[in-house]
Amino acid sequence: WLSEGLKSFVEQPHAAIEGANQGEIINLTDRRADASRKGQLDLLQDLGPDRILREFAALERDVAAAPEPDQPMLPHLVMPAHHDVRESDVVMRRLHGNMAAAAERGPADFSELLLVPGVGARTVRALALVAEVLHGAPCRFSDPGRFSLAHGGKDRHPFPVPLKVYDETIGVLKSAVYKARLGRDEEIGALKRLDDQSRQVERYVTGPSLKEIVAGEFDQSHLLGGRSVFGWETAPEAPADAKQIKQKR
Repeated sequence: WLSEGLKSFVEQPHAAIEGANQGEIINLTDRRADASRKGQLDLLQDLGPDRILREFAALERDVAAAPEPDQPMLPHLVMPAHHDVRESDVVMRRLHGNMAAAAERGPADFSELLLVPGVGARTVRALALVAEVLHGAPCRFSDPGRFSLAHGGKDRHPFPVPLKVYDETIGVLKSAVYKARLGRDEEIGALKRLDDQSRQVERYVTGPSLKEIVAGEFDQSHLLGGRSVFGWETAPEAPADAKQIKQKR
């Protein structure tokens, strides 16, 4: 056990460990396991050791019949064999939670951002996903494709990158980090509240399908500075019947 520069016995106390390989190890000292450690303490306090043992025994009986998980524990991710983002790749209740949290927390915590027409509200939605990357526990990343819906992709999958939203998001994060260094953590706190709200509301909110969400992104892409390796996005053409009506007028 090598622990030069030890700062905590609980979080990453060792720089390295040497010993005989004894199989897979659950590293609860990893900084990403902080939520898990706190959860275990809460369980111990709420249930007590006897009930925890009974619950664990009941779970063990079901393990043999349970299928292998599609997504292993982080930092390993299993990516699908297709490039496009499909609804099967996204936990929709989480995405709907992100969207609902952006709508609810936006006016309270990001009022200045909402003054930017169109771009502001869309940026808050992107920030809801960014906040989850910053504060989420590893179990929240079982659907990595969901996070591509924050800023799209340069190959137009799932939609072109909305550069105006992208720049605004970077601006918010830079400002939050800068102010936090000065001891002002209100913007960092706003991101944390956005993530907390997402988890609270995802249990009951509903929303559009992934197909509808992506279609909406394409429709407004030209307004948000949409760009890909294929160039800048232009306004979508009006349907043929709409053109005929316009010509008659």
